[in-house]
Amino acid sequence: MNIIELKNIKKVYGKSEAKTIALKDINLSVQQGEMIAIMGPSGSGKSSLLNIIGCIDSPTDGTYLLNGQEINKLNFNKLSKIRNKDISFIFQEFALLNEFTVLDNVILPLNFRKMSYNEKKSVALKYLEKLQIKDLSSKKVINLSGGQKQRVAIARSLIQESKLILADEPTGSLDQENGKNIMNILKDLNKNQNKTIIIVTHDENIANYCDKVVNMKDGYIF
Repeated sequence: MNIIELKNIKKVYGKSEAKTIALKDINLSVQQGEMIAIMGPSGSGKSSLLNIIGCIDSPTDGTYLLNGQEINKLNFNKLSKIRNKDISFIFQEFALLNEFTVLDNVILPLNFRKMSYNEKKSVALKYLEKLQIKDLSSKKVINLSGGQKQRVAIARSLIQESKLILADEPTGSLDQENGKNIMNILKDLNKNQNKTIIIVTHDENIANYCDKVVNMKDGYIF
């Protein structure tokens, strides 16, 4: 079953002489449980494509189906609910709140749910334990290493329990050993929890963890 279907997607930024065509006639299908790498040079359209898949941005033309639902026709509030419920994000720069503790960062996505603090805490600690950083729960993020921060970011993404994880250069800020550890975690989630994972990367070593590689250049998939 396809969780994602992109049909003739086009993305244009700006108008007239300042117009930039970021994506051109993109067609892509992703099955539930696939792990896919999107590769290409800077400016090839990788991030634009990921933003559309993640409902952060909308296509200028074409059709995007997520779980069979046509995303193009949804309003801002419905798109926000999809982002909060159905999609998890992992970023190269972690996107964590440095002055908050690890626990409070991981709990953040649960603030949209009707749960007591103790219930949220219990769920968050479960995911911190899975990622072997439960002992860091009371530490402020600013005092963590890069590898620890990325594990916190993954724990925060998992707490949403969404089927789709989008990762933009998730190992880009890490050394080789920590990068390998993070990719092993993502691969385990893919294989054992049937998570669909889409990774934007320029690193062939990262792409080798994936089932399929999508290559991009000048806004096209080739």
